[in-house]
Amino acid sequence: MQRARRRADRLGTIDGGRPKLPAKRGAIASLSDLFQSGRAQLKDHPLVRLGPGLITGVADDDPSGIATYSQAGAQFGTGMLWTMPVAFPLMAAIQSMCGRIGRVTGRGLAANIKAEFPPIVLKGVVILLLIANTINIGADVAAMGEVGELVTGRDAHAMAVVFVVTTLLLQVFVPYHRYVFFLKWLTLSLLAYAGVLFTVHVPWGQVLRDTVWPRMPFTADSAAVVVGVFGTTISPYLFFWQASEEVEDMLGQGRAGLASDPSAATKELRRIQWDTWSGMFYSDITAYFIILATAVTLHVAGITNIETAAQAASALRPLAGNFAFGLFAIGIVGVGLIGVPVLAGSSAYALSEAMGWNEGLEKEARDARAFYGVIAFSVIAGLLIQYSPFSPMKALFWSAVINGVVAVPLMAVIILLASKRSVMGPYVSGRVTVLLGWIATVVMGLAAILMFVLR
Repeated sequence: MQRARRRADRLGTIDGGRPKLPAKRGAIASLSDLFQSGRAQLKDHPLVRLGPGLITGVADDDPSGIATYSQAGAQFGTGMLWTMPVAFPLMAAIQSMCGRIGRVTGRGLAANIKAEFPPIVLKGVVILLLIANTINIGADVAAMGEVGELVTGRDAHAMAVVFVVTTLLLQVFVPYHRYVFFLKWLTLSLLAYAGVLFTVHVPWGQVLRDTVWPRMPFTADSAAVVVGVFGTTISPYLFFWQASEEVEDMLGQGRAGLASDPSAATKELRRIQWDTWSGMFYSDITAYFIILATAVTLHVAGITNIETAAQAASALRPLAGNFAFGLFAIGIVGVGLIGVPVLAGSSAYALSEAMGWNEGLEKEARDARAFYGVIAFSVIAGLLIQYSPFSPMKALFWSAVINGVVAVPLMAVIILLASKRSVMGPYVSGRVTVLLGWIATVVMGLAAILMFVLR
């Protein structure tokens, strides 16, 4: 018996002859199991599937938005930094409701408005959205062209044509699942604005104070800038885009809306929350960096009037050097390549859903001709604004006015949709999100009123 036991020990067997793992192999196997488990958990984490919310957030910082944030920093220094912490939860709440509506119903925002509200509501919103988006595209394309001229020395109009053709080719001929991968990489261009701060002196004590407590004169000029900041941060085209992109992602996975296919509800709604709040935070902190970068450079140097994003980049060169100028310029072009497609795409989604046309970036052009026709028309019309007697940046004011008018009733409609059980079933938005949405609506309503009063 003892001899058999010694023989079993030499062979490393126990319990029915199964070989024991040597200590080293056992440790390696445990590490491998731990790695595989961690990898599976990471793969399932909502942050890994960032998409519609992240891209929407970055598109919010388009070149015309950069011009607005640059003006805030140049004119009032760090005194405007408080606007970003205030705007963040408001924009995130509205956008999360838009994403939720798209994923739960399996339809875009315009399709849901069409089903639940009188036709006049949808027609009014879509027409004003198309006008505002086209003007906004014109301003963005002009800014990108001007930056292209600063960097390459080529004519600004020629550079604008290059950017327009690039965005059109990508949207029309590249399927959504590939195109969105390109857009996600472009979101890294926003890091350029954080990079600018490493090239200049920043009074962090003052920055912290002005972030948590408003410090600015209450004048018509300061109120106008606050209105501009909130107006460019919470914009109607972002509402339509995010809801429709949730639908695109859903169809790409071969799924239906959560109202009819609730099997993935918990996972998907958690992802939308992570995606939206992360994307809006990225957008908001970038806008914060733009205000801060121009505050500690342009404002300090006495440059207090900025009309375009390209002008802000150009003004940085003698103050912070070529490196800072280059970072700022890269950021403008990068977010422009996201912003222009999002503006044009949101117009196409809204009009196509209103008219019942076949739509979707995943579809080929021949299968959704009207949808892609709206995209092409919007971008080309925006390009032609540069050749008209109207200044793109002056026209941008009217875009802001239209957005301000559209945003308030549209936000109320979004909150009502997200709160209706007949639309959302058991997946209505939570009370905190709804409360933040109504606060955002009131803030935007006051901003719209001020916009008219201050003129």
